[in-house]
Amino acid sequence: MPYPDLKMLIAGEWTDGSSVKSEPVICPADGSTIGTLPHASPADLDAALQSSLDGFNVWRKMTPHSRQAVLEKAAGHLEDRFEDISANLTREMGKPIGESRIELRVAIDLLRWYAEEGKRVYGRIIPSRFPNMQHEARKEPVGPVVAFVAWNFPATNTMRKVAGALAAGCSITIKPSEETPATAIAIGRALTDAGLPAGVLNIVFGVPPEVSEHLLASPIPRKLSFTGSVPVGIHLQQLAARNMIRCTMELGGHSPVMVFEDCDIEAAAKLCAAGKFRNAGQVCISPTRFFVQDSIHDRFLALFTEQVEAVKVGNGLDEEVNMGPLVAERRIDIMDGFVSDAVSNGAELLVGGSRIQSEGSFFAPTLLQEVPDTARIMTEEPFGPIAPTARFSSLEEVIDRANSLPFGLAAYAFTGSARTAGVLKQEIEAGMLAINSLHVHSVETPFGGLKSSGYGHEGGIEGLEVFLATRYSSEIYS
Repeated sequence: MPYPDLKMLIAGEWTDGSSVKSEPVICPADGSTIGTLPHASPADLDAALQSSLDGFNVWRKMTPHSRQAVLEKAAGHLEDRFEDISANLTREMGKPIGESRIELRVAIDLLRWYAEEGKRVYGRIIPSRFPNMQHEARKEPVGPVVAFVAWNFPATNTMRKVAGALAAGCSITIKPSEETPATAIAIGRALTDAGLPAGVLNIVFGVPPEVSEHLLASPIPRKLSFTGSVPVGIHLQQLAARNMIRCTMELGGHSPVMVFEDCDIEAAAKLCAAGKFRNAGQVCISPTRFFVQDSIHDRFLALFTEQVEAVKVGNGLDEEVNMGPLVAERRIDIMDGFVSDAVSNGAELLVGGSRIQSEGSFFAPTLLQEVPDTARIMTEEPFGPIAPTARFSSLEEVIDRANSLPFGLAAYAFTGSARTAGVLKQEIEAGMLAINSLHVHSVETPFGGLKSSGYGHEGGIEGLEVFLATRYSSEIYS
């Protein structure tokens, strides 16, 4: 299947919009232009906002069972188009086709789970201290939503927001990443083909700050949901504050991995390598700071090195490839900077460390050892295929180092000790912690961070609740 013709969805119509602006979509595997993406004009954004309000007033009045039927039908359309959507996700983002299929499957599961959970939005009757009085608290959709998402997971980043909002009874206007637009458009087409009323979902593109500032200046949106970097999240939160728009922020991380001497070392090395180089390390919950206890350091590094050297890099459409390119050329210089800074601060380069292949934005899977905590890669989220490792001696020491940064999204540990696991659950400052695995999210579990990594959740009932408002009423009866 060729890469699709790219359109925006505004007021139920697929359109190029009224702006003369557009931009190319680049395949990161070879640098070729695979599509042209239209931009929204201010008038287009206003039309999307008004249709979002109109669509909300239709969608919120439909029964949860009726809404679930539409969402379930859309999930079926995504399944029917599964291979084509997966291939286009790989073309625009670069990740291996196997990872694209997994991501799309998770997105479909998210849609189905939220569609069902939307039928279980319960209020409560509160016992009164007065005779003949009833207190009622009910949950209602918060209103029209605006959302902005990052490029690294075009399907799940989009679906977490769209499925949660729609299941709650909200309308949503979303700006996916301009670098990976086709996947979100495919989700939008599945929903419109399933009978989603006009205006309930709008999909727009443009220069990110121009779009966000325009949408958030309107009195129509009542909810903002954002996935992206900490600085951009702070800026959007400030814009949202002007109209008292409530926010969910899923921001960056810098996940510590603590490898203790009593763990299964071989299993830990395999899992760490698989997790680190998934999506070329372009994952907000990617394991990014590897702390290895002194007594097993050398053995673990030897096993880890074998795993890193075995990673096959290439075009993600090749079924045998384990790691694709970085999303864009600009990321190569950033990776070079992290490696050179670490080495200049005393780290030893074990594997990789440079660009590979002449075409595309490919960077070699990279392993560093003896990386000091003062190196940039130990304090700044790398978002790439670089694994920095360092030694530690005691439980107390590694907890302090793991908690030393302002980030608090995900953390990982490998240990055979129930006591150590219990202490980590109490002391590690992260919204998600996995012990003896790298699994920190399922569709039915809450996904979110602490500290500068944001607040609010996606996934689980918590991901539905962020799109709901509570209204209270009292009644005296005779």
